[in-house]
Amino acid sequence: MRWAKMRCRIEHDHRELKHGLGLDHFEGRSWRGGHHHVTLVTAAQAFLPLHRNDPKVPAPV
Repeated sequence: MRWAKMRCRIEHDHRELKHGLGLDHFEGRSWRGGHHHVTLVTAAQAFLPLHRNDPKVPAPV
């Protein structure tokens, strides 16, 4: 059961990275540019839970 839950979480995170944060939008040609893009998307994903749980942030309209 633990493996099934982990797989579901991984699929959810991958879907969020691709569709919500734009991981699949990179169209560059260099490895360095792709690495920078993946790093920024991953940093944004790490920031989202902190932003969502902050009581000071107003709810979106």
